[in-house]
Amino acid sequence: MTDLFNALGIADDATGGSLSVRSPIDGAEIGRVRTTDPAAMEGMILRAQEAFRVWREVPAPRRGELVRLLGEELRAAKADLGALVTLEAGKITSEGLGEVQEMIDICDFAVGLSRQLYGLTIASERPGHRMMETWHPMGPCAVISAFNFPVAVWSWNAALALVCGNPVIWKPSEKTPLTAIASMKILGRALARFGDAPEGLVQLAIGGPEIGETLVASSAIPIVSATGSTRMGRIVGPRVAARFGRPILELGGNNAMIVAPSADLDMAVRAIVFSAVGTAGQRCTSLRRLIVHHSVRDELVGRLVKAYGSLRIGDPRAEGTLVGPLIDTASRDRMVAALDRARAEGGTVHGGQVVEGVPGGAYIQPALVEMPAQTGVVCEETFAPILYIMGYETLDEAIALQNAVPQGLSSCIFTLNLREAEAFVSAAGSDCGIANVNIGPSGAEIGGAFGGEKETGGGRESGSDAWRGYMRRQTNTINWSSALPLAQGVRFDI
Repeated sequence: MTDLFNALGIADDATGGSLSVRSPIDGAEIGRVRTTDPAAMEGMILRAQEAFRVWREVPAPRRGELVRLLGEELRAAKADLGALVTLEAGKITSEGLGEVQEMIDICDFAVGLSRQLYGLTIASERPGHRMMETWHPMGPCAVISAFNFPVAVWSWNAALALVCGNPVIWKPSEKTPLTAIASMKILGRALARFGDAPEGLVQLAIGGPEIGETLVASSAIPIVSATGSTRMGRIVGPRVAARFGRPILELGGNNAMIVAPSADLDMAVRAIVFSAVGTAGQRCTSLRRLIVHHSVRDELVGRLVKAYGSLRIGDPRAEGTLVGPLIDTASRDRMVAALDRARAEGGTVHGGQVVEGVPGGAYIQPALVEMPAQTGVVCEETFAPILYIMGYETLDEAIALQNAVPQGLSSCIFTLNLREAEAFVSAAGSDCGIANVNIGPSGAEIGGAFGGEKETGGGRESGSDAWRGYMRRQTNTINWSSALPLAQGVRFDI
């Protein structure tokens, strides 16, 4: 661990503070991090405002150069930062490395985007006039991220915000501050190579709710991107909107897969297992509900029980491990409580036993739960590897069942029937922000806009045109004639 901290340049930052950081692998303390004094937040916000006045004048392709350099530094540090993600968040090695690759990918995307922040030219009804729209930087962007993707979500927001001309203040989860500090060290190397970035362009604020509350309440922060629970979003969204700021919310998911009679079950089993147990079920896009046609239900459940029984659970750093620990014992206790409630609501549980013999780590077997109906516990998101299984007879019934939950992040269907596939992605199909065919709900690429509807918050991050959430639109009309006609034929002669 000492070698890893030294390689990332965080050895000094991991000692002498008041915030204890424990690895979910064994519960051992791996650092004590200094937190940000809430009284210092006003100065931090002021520095971000000052940085904005400079950064917004820098040409967008030049801003993209900073992000390109960040991508280079991330490539060089990928192995070390990925190992730290595993140590601090408990992800298996390939997922820790994959999260850093996601950071690299969004940097590549944002660099290209820095030359494509374009608007429209619009036909004017008035002779000698031209209308167009332009996009301008908006101001400091606060990023509040969660433990389950401790660095990728920050990079999604920061890469786009920076090329769009906005400074960034980042509040990471209190459970994963070391990965945030390491990411800032990596960014620091990119800033040194860049050479002329304003002070306060990207800042890190570590601490509890009072830090987040300051960012949410400040009218000097026009954009607040918050990733976390729906409960958190109910607090953040209205408070930002009340001051006419812009909230970008990425909240809970209760994601479903429909398995049709024609489905390729070999593919479906592989997709189900990764989507449901990857990251120990702690992804917002984790598969939580399986809606299976009655004709294939028994076969599919049998195959899943067998597959679940072969999963290697344990130290995420060990070769062959597929399921690491939950983030803490409180998360494990919530899973156990949810399984007890599922049994009380008529469910049959396969798996779900606490794994003993791993001191300090919150290890538990992933659970398959056959449910008689979509009961109350099924409609709630438990951030753990629980997969509820229900049956259906008609596709309309399956889609209605999928959509009958408060959350609307990700969804998918496995079918070889073209009509079923097209119906699923139609306006009358899935009501989620992500709808896939013959692929699981988890593991989104950065090229597509990421986010969902209903209690998922409606925000969009990462690819496509999500960049527009970090800029303000301006409509311009230019009169190049010598006359001054009014729109809609209005006459006002003086």
